[in-house]
This record gives sequence, C-alpha cells and structure tokens, in this order.
Amino acid sequence: MEVKTSLLDNMIGVGDMVLLEPLSEDSFLENLKNRFDHNEIYTYIGSVVISMNPYRSLPIYTPDKVEEYRNRNFYELSPHIYALADEAYRSLRDQDKDQCILITGESGAGKTEASKLVMSYVAAVCGKGQEVNKVKEQLLQSNPVLEAFGNAKTVRNDNSSRFGKYMDIEFDFKGDPLGGVISNYLLEKSRVVKQPRGERNFHIFYQLLSGASDDTLKKLKLDRDFSKYNYLSLDSAVVSGLDDATNFRTVRNAMQIVGFMEDELQSVLELVAAVLKLGNIEFKPESRCNGTDESRIKDKNDLKEMCELLGIEQSVLERAFSYRTVEAKMEKVSTTLNVAQAYYARDALAKNLYSRLFSWLVTRINESIKAQAKTRHKVMGVLDIYGFEIFEEGDNSFEQFIINYCNEKLQQIFIELTLREEQEEYVREGIEWTNIEYFNNAIICDLIENNQNGIMAMLDEECLRPGTVTDETFLDKLNTVCAEHQHFESRLSKNSKFLNDHSLPHNCFRIQHYAGKVLYRVEGFVDKNNDLLYRDLSQAMYKANHSLIKQLFPEGNPAKVNLKRPPTAGFQFKASVGTLMSNLQTKNPNYIRCIKPNDKKASHVFTESLVCHQVRYLGLMENVRVRRAGYAFRQAYEPCLERYKMLCKKTWPHWRGPAREGVEVLMADLQVPTEEFSYGRSKIFIRNPRTLFFLEERRKQCLQDLATLIQKIYRGWKCRIQFLLLKKSQIVVAAWYRRYAQQQKYQKIKRATTVVQSYTRGWQARKLLRELKYQKRCEEAVTTITAYWHGTQVRREYRKFFRANAGKKIYDFTIQRILQKYFLGLKSNIPSMSPIDKNWPARPYFFLEGVHAELRRIFHLWRCKKYRSQFTEEKKVVYEEKLEASELFKDKKALYPSSVSQPFKGDYLEISKNPKYQKLSSVVDEKILLSDMVNKINRANGKCSARIFLLTKKNVILADQKTGQVKASLPLLDLASVSVSTQSDGFFALKLKEGSSSAVKGDFLLSSEHLIEITTKLHRMGATTADREQLYIDISDEFLVQFKQDKVCVKFIQGGPKNGNGVSCKRKNNRLLEVSVPTTP
Repeated sequence: MEVKTSLLDNMIGVGDMVLLEPLSEDSFLENLKNRFDHNEIYTYIGSVVISMNPYRSLPIYTPDKVEEYRNRNFYELSPHIYALADEAYRSLRDQDKDQCILITGESGAGKTEASKLVMSYVAAVCGKGQEVNKVKEQLLQSNPVLEAFGNAKTVRNDNSSRFGKYMDIEFDFKGDPLGGVISNYLLEKSRVVKQPRGERNFHIFYQLLSGASDDTLKKLKLDRDFSKYNYLSLDSAVVSGLDDATNFRTVRNAMQIVGFMEDELQSVLELVAAVLKLGNIEFKPESRCNGTDESRIKDKNDLKEMCELLGIEQSVLERAFSYRTVEAKMEKVSTTLNVAQAYYARDALAKNLYSRLFSWLVTRINESIKAQAKTRHKVMGVLDIYGFEIFEEGDNSFEQFIINYCNEKLQQIFIELTLREEQEEYVREGIEWTNIEYFNNAIICDLIENNQNGIMAMLDEECLRPGTVTDETFLDKLNTVCAEHQHFESRLSKNSKFLNDHSLPHNCFRIQHYAGKVLYRVEGFVDKNNDLLYRDLSQAMYKANHSLIKQLFPEGNPAKVNLKRPPTAGFQFKASVGTLMSNLQTKNPNYIRCIKPNDKKASHVFTESLVCHQVRYLGLMENVRVRRAGYAFRQAYEPCLERYKMLCKKTWPHWRGPAREGVEVLMADLQVPTEEFSYGRSKIFIRNPRTLFFLEERRKQCLQDLATLIQKIYRGWKCRIQFLLLKKSQIVVAAWYRRYAQQQKYQKIKRATTVVQSYTRGWQARKLLRELKYQKRCEEAVTTITAYWHGTQVRREYRKFFRANAGKKIYDFTIQRILQKYFLGLKSNIPSMSPIDKNWPARPYFFLEGVHAELRRIFHLWRCKKYRSQFTEEKKVVYEEKLEASELFKDKKALYPSSVSQPFKGDYLEISKNPKYQKLSSVVDEKILLSDMVNKINRANGKCSARIFLLTKKNVILADQKTGQVKASLPLLDLASVSVSTQSDGFFALKLKEGSSSAVKGDFLLSSEHLIEITTKLHRMGATTADREQLYIDISDEFLVQFKQDKVCVKFIQGGPKNGNGVSCKRKNNRLLEVSVPTTP
C-alpha cells in the first residue's frame, strides 16, 4: 500500500508562505533562512515556487525524484520545482490547457538552471520513441548553443544570461513533444565592445580560442592568446569551474544535433572571428586642407584579414569607416568621420553584427525544432528573463529601464491572472467573490508606455525630432510632461522635494516602481535608444560574398533603399513585450521566483539584506497578501477527510457517506467557527492559517494517541503470540519426553529378556556340544580302527609287488599332479583375445619349455582366427590394402607413417549422393572405387589446378572441379608405372605406355593428400586382374615424365618455399621441374 504524504508533514518552517503566521517581512525572511539552512531551497506561495540558489549540487534531481513527483498532487509532497513542472504538464496533457512557466530573478539567482530543470523533467515524464526522443534531444541541446552565444561571466554569476528567452514547447494530444519556438529579448550587445571590470565578453569568444583546433584557428586567422584582442577583457578571461575548451566541443556537438550543417557552423565561426578582428581596428586623426579632421586606419592587417573572412573588398569597408552618406529625398551628402565617430561606427557595426548573428541563430534553431504537423498543438511556454534590476550609486541606465518596464508588465499580468484564477475558482466552487484590495501597478506601466505622454514615447519623439538632441533635452522634456505624476521624481518635478532630498542628481530621474524607487541616469538613453548603424556600413556588409552576411544586413541592398528611419530599440522592445504579454494571457501561468542568497556565490551563506532586497522587488509579500486576501487554504473534500478523519469518532476509521458530509460532520464536531471556512462544490476553503494549524495540531496529537494505541495493541498481540508459541512448544517437548521415557523403559526390558534368553540358549548349546563331541570321538575311533585294519590287509596282499614297481608309480603320479596344476594355472591366467596382446604366463618348470612355447603359438593362431572371423568383406579388403601399402612404402617414403592411422575410405566425394556431381555420376557407368580432389600440375609453369580424380576397375578419370566435365579418361591398360618421391609430399606421376592412345599429351603429374591410398589401389588393380601386368611403383626423388614431345626431369628438394610452409612446384627450364618440400621436423 502506498504511503501518502503531504506538504504539511515533516515540515521545516512553513512550506507555503500563505500559511505563515504571523505574516511580516521579518517572519518571511526568517522562514526562508530556516528552510535554506536545512537544504530546503524551494518554498511555495500558493502555486508560486520560490527557488533559492544553493550554489552547490544537491541530491534532489535524481531519476528517483522524478518518479516520486510524477502524477502527484501539487501539495502532496514537499515543495519542489518538479511539482510545478508536473502540475503544468498534467494540466496541459489531461485538461488541454496551454501553460506558461514564468521564471524571474536577478542575475545569479538560478533562472537558467530552473528552466533547464523544468525542460529536463518534462522530457523525462513525456512519451518515448525514436522520433520523440529526437525532438526532446534537439529541444534540450538548444540550451548549450544559446548559452554559448548569449551568456557571459559577470560579477554576480559565472554563467549569466544576457538576454531574455521565451520558449514555446509544442505537444500532441498524447503529451509527446513535437517541437518548439524560441523568442529572444534584448540581447546585451553593448557587452560585445565593452565589459565592466571583473566580467567577460560572451562565452563563445573564449570557447573558440580555447577549444578550436589549430587548423580551425588558422583558417579563421585567429591566435589563442586572449590579450591580442581588444574586445576581450583580460582580468577575468579564465574562470574557475568553466572549461572553455570542453564547452566548445559541447557547443559544436549540440549545433550538429539541433541540425546545423557543417558550412553553416563554419560561417558562424567566421562571423565570431570577424567581430574579434573588428575590435582590433584602430584609427588615427588626419587633417584635411579645408581644416576638417578625418580618420584613417592605423594598421590595415586586421582589416584585411576580416575582409578576407567575410569576402568584402577592403577599400569598400575602409571608406565606410571614414565617410558617412546622408540621403534626403533626391540629395546625397557625404561627410567625413573623425576618430571618435569612426570608433563609434566600428563598435556599432560589431554590436549589430553580433546581435543579428544571435537573432539568426535563434531563427535557425526554430527552423530545426519547429513542429512539422499542421494540426493544433498544445503549448507550454517557458520564460527565462531578467529580474528587476536596481544598481547602487545611480548606475541604472537605459538597459535597466526597459528591463524594469518588462518586470512591471509581468507583475501586472501576475496580479491580473492570479486574481482571475482566484475569482474563477470561487465562481466554480459557488463561493461569493469579494473584491481584494491590492496595489495596481497599471499607473506605473502607463507612465512608461503611454503612447502620448509616456517616457518611452517621449524618448522616441526626442530621438526622431530634428535639431540638437541630447540626454539633457530628453530629461527637460520629461520634467515638462511628467512633472505632476505621483510615481515620477526629478530635481524639477513637483514630487521630488529636492530641498530636502539631496540624493537626486540633476542628470537623473526616479520612478516609484512596485518593487521600490529606482534612480535612472539619463546619460546614454538617446544613443542606446537610437541604436544607429550608418547606412554606408550596411551597404558595405551587403556587398560581401559571405552568404550569411547578406542575410544579416538586408537593408544594405541598394535596390531596396529605405529612407525611413528604422524603429528605435525602445519601440522594438515595447512591441516585443506587448506580443509576449498577449501570448501569456492566453495561457495558464505558473511562476518560479529565483532568489540569490549571497553575492559571494558561496553555499550555506544567507545574506538577509540582499534577500530582503530581492523579496521586495520581486513583490513576494504582495503575492502572499493577494493569496491570503480571500481564503488562505483550500483542499478537496476527499483528501481533507482522509487527513483529518481521526479527529472525530463519527468519521473514524471509515466514513461511509459522501466526503462533503463527512467534512461537515468533522468541522461541526471540532466546533470550528463557521466564519473561518466555507464549503464549495468540491473543496473546503479555510480563511485563516490559524484554523489550519489548529487542525494540524489536533491531528498531530491524535496521531500520537493512535500511535500509542497501535503500540499497545501490537505489544499485546506480540505477547499473546509469544505465550501461545511457548505453550505449543511445551506440549511438544512433553510429548517427546514421554515418548523418550517409554522407549527407554522398553529397551531396558528388552535387554533383560535378551540376557535371560542368551543364558538359556548358551546352556542348551553347551549341552548339545558335549553330546556332539562325544559322538564325534566315537566315529573317529571307529574310522581309525577300520583304517588300520584295511591297511594291514592291503600291505599283506601287495607286499610281494611293492619293491619292484613303487618308484615308477610314484613318478607317474607326481608328473600327473604337476601337469594338472600347470594346466589349471594356465587356464586362470590366460591372456586377452586381442591379437596384439603379447602377454603370456611365465613358464613354471624348465622341462615344460617346449610345451609352453607351442601352446603359446597355438593360442595366438587360434585367437587370430577368431579375430579374423569378425571381419566383413569390405574391412578385409581395407586391411589387405593397408598390408600391401606397408609392403610398398614402409621405410621407403616419409609420408607413409602419417597414412597408417587414416582409414582407406575410397569414395571421399560421394559422387553418387552429392547432387553437385549428378552430371558426372551420369557420365561414369562403372563402379567408382575411389573419388578424391587432386591438384593437376600445369606442364608449362608448374601451377596447380583442382581436378576430380575417379578410379574405376578399368579407367582413371579426371574431371573439372566446378562443372564436373570430364577432362581426361585413362584406361588402366595404358598405365605403365606410377612415380613418387621418398619425401613427405603428395606428388605422383601417372606414366603412360608409349604409343598408347592416351599418351598423346604426355604423362600426368598430380598431387593428392591420399597419395598412399591412390597408388596402393592402382597397384592392386594390376595384381588382381589376369589380363594386365602388375603396375610398377617407382619411388625416387628424381624421375622423368613425358610432357608431349619433351622429357622433363621432376626433382624433389628439401627446404620450404619463401611465402609459406607448403609444397611448391616451379618449372625451372624446359628440362627441369623442381618441387620444394618443407623439411620434416
């Protein structure tokens, strides 16, 4: 049975801040610190997850944890990011509700890791399959690519995301991922040209220089030394814990998995190298004759290498750095650039080149991971974006302004969606909705984004108007338009109270955000909002032969010149945020608020002031108040009754009726005030956390009482079981003892009876013995008297013959007894029936030597006759052939000893049975005595070719191995002799009679593994046939063979061939064929 747990079980501090009592900022921070110190990094605010960065690895993300939170209720287990991910995924899969997960927090709070954990959990719990796994892998591998190009080391975080990312993951009706779409927001492109002290440029620059091969760097015209590039900061080039070389290989592999082609990857690296080269271009001033200053490039080597990488003419790009062309309707005006303007143009080109490359990467990844099916998809969005940023000492600039504007919009949608979700649940449950008092930050959003008099509208208007435009004129305009706004302050506004507030400088303004007041310095607002790239540079980049460059700078196409000013950065970001908000409002939101516990990136360190600062600007206290404005806690009737049923005797242990009725009985029995709770259609709503803690305290006490009761019952049951076991054991022991006692008594009586019987039998036996002894003595006495009497009579009768014949009779009797003993001993020690058994009993007496030898000879002949009588006719023939082979080759040919143990099989190829030789079998109408595969020696070069060798009673037939076609048929009458060597080879020559019809082409030189058997059978054929002469076997290391008209000497020599250990044959000249035989070890 599965053990069910709850958020309220074994709780360290309070797992859900909605239940925190009393609620204050101090108690909020104390609860966070208490949980953080016990490695509880996740805490809830209703359905919102607060995530504290532990700055170390915790064992809470294992596959077992994934299975633990899979398909579980959100509040069923302790707070975890997996619980939120599972709730969002199950709502999407089962209820067909599109989801979005909003992850916010400042740099270093763990937003990127949180988004990875959400994606990895969804990938782990969704379906499996080859295509699904491929999609999941591509979605997960898009993260390393975007991190390499969009993340950098900052003073707060070694892997800080310098862009906002929103990913829509698309699922089918089963909940399996089909693809995704990524949107990026506000890449911090100013980091490309300048980084604050203690920070780095984007990771990809360092990864490329550290991890690329020497060949790749040579192609990109780069050097591994970071100090050679102006755009790379040196004080933090190497980061402990980051292996740039390994990460570069990871990024390359991830890009291949996502779907980047090799040429696309090379193009991306070329653009990254071009940005580094661009930073090394330096300018020097040069005065013209008309008194104006212009710029010239100091060292053109880096410019030349950059132009070679991008395929741009050097003169075109050099002119674009020196001149600026302004077009107005039908006029063109070209002006020179001074050194400061040239450096501005260089940095603007670098920032735009990298920013557009990053946008192209996102677009290219979207092409690979987008869903292929056209049907409607379920969508889960994951938003990983900057949190609210407040820098000290007034260092907040344009970037912080638009980041905080985005967070204001997110806070606004959070409040709206949270209240809407609360209201929908109240209506769904039939509970009266009461308006909740909360701070509505719409007035702040309106101050920033209003199209008529909003700050962003004023900034755009200032950037677009003719005349002199500076940051001071922009501030003057704000002072004019926004002076009376209650959330705007400056030195000249009515809300500044500048007479008492000396912390507000003249070049700054302050906005009262929902998270607190933020002081913005206006320096750089106009330039950063313009984000201007000279048209000359765009056109120069478009002229490049690099395919990717043309895609990144389409406005440089001369055929599509647009004199209209491009939209400002603020306008573009505002439009993107508007699109994002519209997208989020169509989805069910889920929130993860990430908090950084300290600025030292150290584990187990909790800085209260820093955490308090983040709690304020994340609006967490406001979140808790909104959640607690109605009912602080709600729970379905079934789990509520299951958890608290032991508090009422009527509901314990089982409630038979509906769950709601059981809860009503329970609450009435506990006398909870009716104003503290309300009954919905499927849930009970509890207004105050104190009521919930009252129930929990009662439940804890009841559980202790139940535990005591269970222990008491268990101990009683255990004692009864032990007593019954002892009682049963006692009965068994007593029974066995009584049995043993009876057995001992019986054995004692039995032994006494046996003793009495033995004494009685002994007396009777002794009495009988005495009688038998007396009878025996009487019989012996009679026998002795009779023997003596007969002896006397015999001696009296034979006394006259005794002296003459006694010696002969004694001798004959002795010899007879010796022979009888000899034959009986020979019978008992006779050898086995094997003819090869040479054992024979030793001769006992010297005078029996002749008889002993003759008997041995007769016995051997007899057992040989018995052994031969067991032979079949076929076996007799084989032994006769073996005997004849021994007479022919023993001590004459070295191959013979190895053939003794081999049986003469004869038909090795089984011509009649093998279907392969069916054609050959039909041609030969005689009985085949021997079939074997032999090698025929070529007369010209000594090379071998395989042939089938057939021997019948009249012919020798040679046939082709593959086709079975008969190549030669030699009558046995035409054979004159067979020649073989004395060595261990298998060569033999069939010599034909001169003048015979078969001798036209000459003799045959063959080689076979069964040489002894073949020559023996050929020899026997001549011996057993009356009309033929016996075939002569010539054994010699040199013999002549007739090859057509030539006589060739075949010579056998010792020593193996050069290329192996086998026998080789080589034609030396027209008169000599040499066969090399390996030396026998």
